[in-house]
Amino acid sequence: MGGVNRTEGGAGGVNLGALRSHNTALVLDLLRTAGPGGISRLELAERTGLTPQAVSKITARLREDGLAAEAGRRASTGGKPRTVLRLVPEAGHAVGVHLDRDELTTVLCDLTGTVVARRRAALHLGSGADTVVDRLVTEVTALVSGAARPGPVLGVGVALPGPLDHRRGVLHRVTGFPEWNGFPLRSVLLRRLSLPVVVDKDTNAAALALAVGPAETAGASFAYLHFGAGLGGGLVIGGTVHRGTRTGAGEFGHQVVQLDGPPCGCGNRGCVEALCLAAVARGDTAEAARVLGTAAGNLVALLDVDLVLLGGRTVAAAPDTYVDGVAAVLDARARRAGEETVPVRLAPGAGDGVAEGAAQLLLAPLFGRAEG
Repeated sequence: MGGVNRTEGGAGGVNLGALRSHNTALVLDLLRTAGPGGISRLELAERTGLTPQAVSKITARLREDGLAAEAGRRASTGGKPRTVLRLVPEAGHAVGVHLDRDELTTVLCDLTGTVVARRRAALHLGSGADTVVDRLVTEVTALVSGAARPGPVLGVGVALPGPLDHRRGVLHRVTGFPEWNGFPLRSVLLRRLSLPVVVDKDTNAAALALAVGPAETAGASFAYLHFGAGLGGGLVIGGTVHRGTRTGAGEFGHQVVQLDGPPCGCGNRGCVEALCLAAVARGDTAEAARVLGTAAGNLVALLDVDLVLLGGRTVAAAPDTYVDGVAAVLDARARRAGEETVPVRLAPGAGDGVAEGAAQLLLAPLFGRAEG
């Protein structure tokens, strides 16, 4: 599989060097959020605080590289009509990989984050590093080669259960899979894929997708709780994903809520993940939602977030039960404290939110939305 197309001009490739600029990122982000209707150079200058000359220089380079194009003309209050520019979504793509405990999902996203191709395959995370990496490389290669006119690929984002070091792309003791401890996933995939690779926790990736996407979560402080094969959390504070100094923030599933409770794969007893999974296994979804709500209440009390979002395939199997159950616990706690209840909602695009967020690990920095 070929590497990133680094051509310096023309519609065939993205000039990555030209994108490593704060001002360029500001302009690109406004083009992205303006949508197909576009935005004029004057509006870009007003909203970025850049001079019209600086905006003209940046947009000329973006057009040369095929990242921006004319979207028509807009009537002016005086003088000639203004040219409106738009982002060209197909000018670049990113691959997002969700490496779950028992499933591998890959998506190909354009510059707006829209999924243009998707693959899904069963996979056991405990089947060994060589087997998992081989399958991941096979799926990514098939995804890119099978997509219609994929254009240049900026890189591959991989999201999987933590804990891990997202800066170096090295896994720590992944809960339930200690054999991955110390595995340099990023450097191995760099060699195998010949593409830039970013590795992060699944919940951080999903939270990033929400932070840069829907208007209701843009710039907000919220907790994203992901309940799939396991349970984790992603924290967004003031629009930025909070990873912590040691990249360990968001290990939501391993807070102890029952002393001397059932053993958990992390080595502790009475963790929220263990209790929720046990309730689901015996068919008591309402109890799983109640336990999840109790843990969410602890998080709200600590961080005073604006919103709690739920996602993951276990939640997707009974969304109303989980949303209503968690909301009931938070509402009861708020009434006792005489406070307003923090709303609980199903996360937008909850199905493949982690894979799409993994693609955003590559896309978000292009628009000045690098997180954490």
